Amino acid sequence: MLNLGRSNELRLAKNGFFSPTKGSMTLGKIMNEITDFVKNDPEGVYRVVIGSDSQVKHNNGIKECDFVTAIVIHRRGCGGRYFWKKEKVMKIPVLRERIYIEASRSLTTALELAPFLKECMMEKKWDCEIHIDVGPNGKTKEMVNEVVGMVSGSGFTAKTKPDSWGASSVADKHT
Repeated sequence: MLNLGRSNELRLAKNGFFSPTKGSMTLGKIMNEITDFVKNDPEGVYRVVIGSDSQVKHNNGIKECDFVTAIVIHRRGCGGRYFWKKEKVMKIPVLRERIYIEASRSLTTALELAPFLKECMMEKKWDCEIHIDVGPNGKTKEMVNEVVGMVSGSGFTAKTKPDSWGASSVADKHT
């Protein structure tokens, strides 16, 4: 079990995530799950994927925007686990702003996890990818370089469509 310390556990506890198999989880519990998953196959090669997606919805005549952020731990060739959280926003941002908010939420989550991931990966080979819901076709094609630069400039590997399944499949599943 990862010893996060009381102040770090309190900081991480405010960010409520959900696991399809374990239910409601704090980031601290997610780190423990990732640690156990890695310990199960110490020789495995891992990647941590963080992606966000958003969707505007109409609820009884009121517009709202759901933002979902997903954290995925993937053991290459052997499956993985994922965790997600949803936040509703009543102010509906335009598409450009939504994409930047999605990328910012993913980056914030990655930056919060990074120190703990280094500890729980225990010197294993692993990558951390930020999956961005933009691609070479459609309304977001003009934003690809901007958002990839934002992620890369923060020290993470950026993946876009069609390789950004963490955002466009996992997070999208829960918007």
